[in-house]
Amino acid sequence: MVHPLVPPVIELAGPVAESLGLEVVGAVFHTNQHPPVLRVDIRNLAQDTSLEDCERMSRSLEPILDASELLPDAYVLEISSPGISRNLVTDREFISFKGFPVMVFTSEPFAGQTQWLGQLIRRDETAVYLSQKGRPIAIPRNLVTKVHLDERRGS
Repeated sequence: MVHPLVPPVIELAGPVAESLGLEVVGAVFHTNQHPPVLRVDIRNLAQDTSLEDCERMSRSLEPILDASELLPDAYVLEISSPGISRNLVTDREFISFKGFPVMVFTSEPFAGQTQWLGQLIRRDETAVYLSQKGRPIAIPRNLVTKVHLDERRGS
């Protein structure tokens, strides 16, 4: 379940990231820690995300968050990069990772399987398309629960 502060934090962080050539890819508010930790995940659109990118984002976002008073109590702001092992969600991600090895999970068996490995071809309104050893497969999108990069297999 998403903490209610996450959507407004992402709304504030998006333009800050964009001004730095970065993109916000997610956020999590860990309230079970003292003080709580707000983690914002970013990605550099032009190159691998660096520690410097995280530092720049932290320095730029912190005063804006403080001024917004979304988080009235003490908290720790953590900026990180999710790395390559993650779910593909946006159209941009499906375009960016075309040709990469992915795992597709389905809610019920399709052609006898609930997990599919292959090279990502594309996604449209009806299906997620993979190539398995040169053979294209269209997995109905309404059955797909998750698509993530398969880091175990090199691209």
